[in-house]
Amino acid sequence: MLDARAPPSLHETADPARAMTKYSPNTARTEIPSDLAHRIVTGVLTAKGCPRDIAHQVADHLIDADRSGVESHGVWRILPYADYYDSGYLRADARPELRQNDRGAWLVNGQGGIGIPAMSLAVRSVIDHARASGLAAIALEDVGHTGRLGAYAEEAARAGCLLIIIGGGGRKDWRLVAPYGGRKALMSTNPYAIGIPGGNHGPVIVDFATSAAAAGWVYGARIAGAQLPEGVIIDRDGHPSTDPEAYFNGGAILTAGGPKGYALSVAAEMIAEAMLGPVRTECNWLMLALDCSLYQTPTRMQEIAEEILDELRTCPPAPGFDSVEVPGEREAHARARNADRPVSLPTATWTQIAALAATLKLNLD
Repeated sequence: MLDARAPPSLHETADPARAMTKYSPNTARTEIPSDLAHRIVTGVLTAKGCPRDIAHQVADHLIDADRSGVESHGVWRILPYADYYDSGYLRADARPELRQNDRGAWLVNGQGGIGIPAMSLAVRSVIDHARASGLAAIALEDVGHTGRLGAYAEEAARAGCLLIIIGGGGRKDWRLVAPYGGRKALMSTNPYAIGIPGGNHGPVIVDFATSAAAAGWVYGARIAGAQLPEGVIIDRDGHPSTDPEAYFNGGAILTAGGPKGYALSVAAEMIAEAMLGPVRTECNWLMLALDCSLYQTPTRMQEIAEEILDELRTCPPAPGFDSVEVPGEREAHARARNADRPVSLPTATWTQIAALAATLKLNLD
């Protein structure tokens, strides 16, 4: 049995591998052995009724997100996932289904379950179709939280494809973000991801919410007892705040880049709801994949990409920066650094996870 009162190796850390966090730097942290974290996530999900293979898939994905430095989509997510199953918001026994509609378009229906298996099925399918025909599209519907989008973009890029993912349509149930110029939360975070084969260091990956931060950072900061950076949220009167409670007391997340993030969010809403139809569960998604070998051989594309990216990496850094980074390489470097390291969680978050595991009487030996 797990003793929630005795978490292992509590300490505060300034480890550069953890510097990608948006939580305040004085947030106390606990290091959890990755195999223990995996057993907890798998145990909680199976206790809630998920098939064991799906539970393992979700646990792998969350731990990979933490190792990639994307804490907003990491192991802490097991807390809201458990709540979603308890409330009936997600179906524990759901398995995604691949089908065609009456117009011939390919769709993955998540059957109201967690979205990570559905997104994994979709990316494998769209890669296969792109390799066969050059260009492919697939939509996703009736899915819960889909995890870190960059993971799917990486998979497609490693397979030689350009992949574009656009999500949205959840505005009625997930009013999180204020439209640019407004102070009321009316939109979801409507994320995008792009993956494309890169240079010698791997794919170029773009993965961002159209909000100033993913909602997971705000919800996670509340659980962790941490403050947020400036420029992420406003309070109910439209004033800037760093306290996550200001968001939960009627505030809103801001758009990324002001009108630019807002415009991208509106475009995602048009694609995901107006085009794909009313949303069930969290969001609708569209994936587009292109076989890059239609234009360049993989070797030649890598050579050209590396020439471009090397010039960017060697740009003299501005004051306050150590170097210029390439999108996606930071996450790849973090995974390499963290491959054999424990998962680092805010101590307050770990305490809640340990308490959940204890409540469920999980056998973690």
